[in-house]
Amino acid sequence: MSDQDRAQRLSRLRYRSWRRGTREMDLMLGPFADRHLAAMNETELAAYERLLDESDPNLMIWLTGQAEPPPDMDTDLRAVLRRAADGIEQGSAAAAGQRKTY
Repeated sequence: MSDQDRAQRLSRLRYRSWRRGTREMDLMLGPFADRHLAAMNETELAAYERLLDESDPNLMIWLTGQAEPPPDMDTDLRAVLRRAADGIEQGSAAAAGQRKTY
């Protein structure tokens, strides 16, 4: 894949991450994409693309730990999902530390 093709793919994935359809998912996946997509290899990017094909309600319960993803979900996709969930938890902890108290 050429550098230009990769740049277009990353741009498309960032857009899909920030424009999910629900604001909650935008705020979960958008920052994750901004931080991690550029470092992902082709296998991880393909898994992330498949992750973005999932519905927002499913992603929400998987990323927040309310339910486990289906056991038949492929290993690469589960790894990306875990990485996203970990990134979201770290981002939430950092944001909580920055909250103002009155």
